[in-house]
Formats: sequence, C-alpha cells, structure tokens
Amino acid sequence: MELSSAIRERLASLEPKSVELLDESGRHAGHPGAAAGGSHFRLKIVSTRFAGCDPLARHRMVYAALGPLMQREVHALAIQALTPDEL
Repeated sequence: MELSSAIRERLASLEPKSVELLDESGRHAGHPGAAAGGSHFRLKIVSTRFAGCDPLARHRMVYAALGPLMQREVHALAIQALTPDEL
C-alpha cells in the first residue's frame, strides 16, 4: 500500500471532515531522514474530535492514529489540526 494511502486510512479513526496531505519528501533530498528512507509530509486535518483540545493534544491524537508509521516510514510530519469552527 502506498504510504499516503496508509496515512489516510489510519487518520480515518479521527473521523476527519477533511484531510489535505502533501508529500514533501522530494524537497528534503540529502537530508539524513530521507537517506534512511523516511518521508516528509505536511498535513491539514479538520475534525470535530479536536474540539476542546489544545494543539499539543491534537498532535498527540494524530501521532497515536498513525502509530507505527511514525516509527519508520514517516520521518517528519508538519501538522495543522483544526475543528470545523476554526476554518
């Protein structure tokens, strides 16, 4: 399965209203994480599940949803996690 598809599949547990996932790995050529095979992504995710949570808690929810992907496949992940009201 393609990595971006695996990420989207795991993020489904957060019941997102929208997910924008951008693979920026090509911009990091020569970076140690890229050399080890890790990918770089930028994520904008909108979910009502983030309501009442501070940014750190939201990021932890995303990391928990991605689970083992954060250990190997994903080297860097820039996260913007919002509620629908924050758009």
